[in-house]
Amino acid sequence: MSVSGLLRVLSPGLHTTVQDLGRFGYQDQGVPVAGMLDPVALALANALVGNLPDEAGLELHTLGPTLLVEADSIGVAISGPARPSLTRDGDTRILECERGHTLRRGDRLATGAVGGAAVAVLAVAGGFDLAPVMGSLSTYVRAGIGPLNGRALEDGDLLPLRGGGGGEGDLALPHPFEYGSGPLRVVLGPQAGAFTDRALETFLSAEFTVGRDADRMGLRLEGPELAHRSGAGIASEGIVTGAVQVPGNGRPILLLADHQTVGGYAKIATVISADLPRAGRMAPGTRLSFRAVTVAEAAAARRDLDGRVQAAVGAIRPAAGGLDMAALYSANLISGMVCE
Repeated sequence: MSVSGLLRVLSPGLHTTVQDLGRFGYQDQGVPVAGMLDPVALALANALVGNLPDEAGLELHTLGPTLLVEADSIGVAISGPARPSLTRDGDTRILECERGHTLRRGDRLATGAVGGAAVAVLAVAGGFDLAPVMGSLSTYVRAGIGPLNGRALEDGDLLPLRGGGGGEGDLALPHPFEYGSGPLRVVLGPQAGAFTDRALETFLSAEFTVGRDADRMGLRLEGPELAHRSGAGIASEGIVTGAVQVPGNGRPILLLADHQTVGGYAKIATVISADLPRAGRMAPGTRLSFRAVTVAEAAAARRDLDGRVQAAVGAIRPAAGGLDMAALYSANLISGMVCE
């Protein structure tokens, strides 16, 4: 598809990055998967603008960017707890999230603050006309891998659009997606035996708080210390998203999308894939706890999440006009969203 216009970055926000579902197949070369912290929001935002679920969008942290439309028209949607506004011909109005909107040339979209969760997602109809790196548009800032030379948005950046129009067929999600509540579910291990019985009991009964230095790499948790039987170190081995690593200080770290590919600290448990989107939304200060489940229960929870996302997309209705949603209903909406 040819470039149909641009979004000009007037203000980049705080660490806004281009992300898709991740860069798979390169961890043996030391390249993390990266990808959206909240792949559910990406699937929903894409559905609202008629994209396939794996189209790359913008991940908004704390404060999103302000963008100037340099295209005849473009459909956009934000999924998540942002506070966007649109300025057109000098007039400013608040936009709804979980709804598609058609923007026109000269419009200014301020995506606003993200509150109530760590991240929100902006999708554009047709996606961004950016060159994939290692087969993905995900951005891994620590190593400069991805579009825009592997960095977050900056003032003056130009984001080329492949186009998918926008028109009068804006779509709306009737209700915000329910991510669930209660303890994050984990499968114990792979080094659960490296911890004392008391540490295991504490891990599954105590409340922890997401620390201030949480980022895309992981959530450092404040709370009771978890004691090892004979030291935290192990031979370095591969790490999966959701692993809960416990270094020598006894403070657990829940590893997220930008986690290192190998590590030498014992891992007490792994958060199941169905709960990773909820974990990825957790901002500093969030309180959380853990509950152990079996592998079979984890697989069932993943199927349930897939089904609920499918149902949410199936409930999307045109706010005006219409769009054939059959392809979206049948799509595997979050395939590969957190698995490695």
